[in-house]
Amino acid sequence: MTDQLSATQYPIEEVLRQRWSPIAFSDQAVEPEKLRSVLEGARWAASSYNEQPWSYIVATQDNPDEFSRLLECLAEGNQVWAKNAPVLMLSVAKLTFTFNGVENRHAFHDVGAASANLAIEAAAQGLFIHQMAGFDVPKAKETYGIPDGYDPVAAIALGYLGDPQILSESMQQRQSAPRTRKPLDQFVFTGHWSQTSSIVH
Repeated sequence: MTDQLSATQYPIEEVLRQRWSPIAFSDQAVEPEKLRSVLEGARWAASSYNEQPWSYIVATQDNPDEFSRLLECLAEGNQVWAKNAPVLMLSVAKLTFTFNGVENRHAFHDVGAASANLAIEAAAQGLFIHQMAGFDVPKAKETYGIPDGYDPVAAIALGYLGDPQILSESMQQRQSAPRTRKPLDQFVFTGHWSQTSSIVH
């Protein structure tokens, strides 16, 4: 499936090792039942007070006008490769709790949790997603009539892994670059900030 399996410090589930964020996507369409399962994965994320503050705007290549509308919200550097993905999405957060109207400061966290679920279900389905911070938030809000009290969080490209040869040389290098993560001892603390926990020594 991929030569980018994570080199983990400790054993984790294989589907987590398979998840990564390519920029070379195949033009193979994503089967509707798989796309529904990916979104169902997001649906079952945990959230504060079970608010479920996420929404997803979805555009597929088989509807070129809708696909172009979402693509045009992306930063130019992302449009270059994301145009090849068969599915584009935009995650959106509801910023207040429904039951009392109070600010939900966990909204972005919870949308991120839903999108993490989405990414893992995608990997389980043989698909890949690439989430992007690089998009025009005001343009997205205007394009889709996103009301006050809601904020776009991330753009998402989804599809099957493609041939890196479709990319520019610099993007091919980015695609094939080794995947790296901080070791656990740099972010798992006990007792005091930056005091590495004995759990990960």
